[in-house]
Amino acid sequence: MARNRQRYQDQSRRKLLRAIGITTTAAIAGCLGSDEQAPEAVSLDDGQTCDECGMVINEHPGPTGQVFFAEDRLDRDGPAWFCSGTCTYSYRFDREDEGWEPLVTYLTDYSRVEYDIRGESDRSISPHLNTDSYRPESTLVVVAGSDVGGAMGPDIIPFSDTEEASTFADEYSGTVVDAVDIDRELIDGIRS
Repeated sequence: MARNRQRYQDQSRRKLLRAIGITTTAAIAGCLGSDEQAPEAVSLDDGQTCDECGMVINEHPGPTGQVFFAEDRLDRDGPAWFCSGTCTYSYRFDREDEGWEPLVTYLTDYSRVEYDIRGESDRSISPHLNTDSYRPESTLVVVAGSDVGGAMGPDIIPFSDTEEASTFADEYSGTVVDAVDIDRELIDGIRS
């Protein structure tokens, strides 16, 4: 009798632990979200102005970005949009400090486009503003501190192919960093 009670308690405990494990896994997956469930990037070639600095995005070189937030806090549908990688992160970090929750951050993916480097002393990289040019930050690395800039001068240059990013860094200087590891200190260092 005591043996049966012990077996029943063990089975109940296992069921409870399994249920807790499943619930925890589902909760974590829900909190983390998935880029597959995220809204799709939009084209930025229609005269949009940067939500951080106000510059007209399609009038300037370099990588651009977009951030979708969990709550619709903008005066329009869709993402906040930016003329540079540095503007993207500066704005996102400031909004996070105010309690906004980013769903997905998109950056130009220079592994997916044919880009040009312009200029001799003040080098810049060509802009790519159509929807297919963007990839989620979670799939990218960036070259930080290169000799190649964008709309705001020094910028991060994103790539989905780490080898291509390394080749770019070898040619134009800089350090390869996972995009998800970008923090305020890195962006402030680039902007100064």
